[in-house]
Amino acid sequence: MASVQERLEQMLEPVIASLGYELLLLEYSPSPKNAMLRLYIDAAAGITLDDCERVSKEVAGVLDVEDPIRSAYRLEVSSPGLDRPLVKPAHFQRFIGQQARVQLMAPLNGRRRFIGAIVGADEDVVRIETEEGVAEIPLAEIDRARLVPDYDQE
Repeated sequence: MASVQERLEQMLEPVIASLGYELLLLEYSPSPKNAMLRLYIDAAAGITLDDCERVSKEVAGVLDVEDPIRSAYRLEVSSPGLDRPLVKPAHFQRFIGQQARVQLMAPLNGRRRFIGAIVGADEDVVRIETEEGVAEIPLAEIDRARLVPDYDQE
């Protein structure tokens, strides 16, 4: 049986795609009093506040009808920001050459955290160049990954 988060992703990803956006990441934090549903969306032209509002209204309508969250919840729709999440292989491939921070579910070669330049990615493995060399990280082992913003970039 699928988790609530998986059901939400399956339900909302096509709705968001039909509006012309990509669902980058869905974060669901259950709570008996005030659950949180946070959606990170993206588009080729970037994301504006109007885009977030448009997606929020559409998603709220779907959630009201389908009622997958039985308790009170707060819905947030956000752009990915400078420290955007990296979830799918295509996300890593798009940002080859940029710095990323990767946290694993379990240690790999004694480490759970890697920071370095993305040097490659395929369907199963992400390659991060760290000070110690290139780490080949199985995508399935990644708990969280985000870009490291370069504030000096013009």
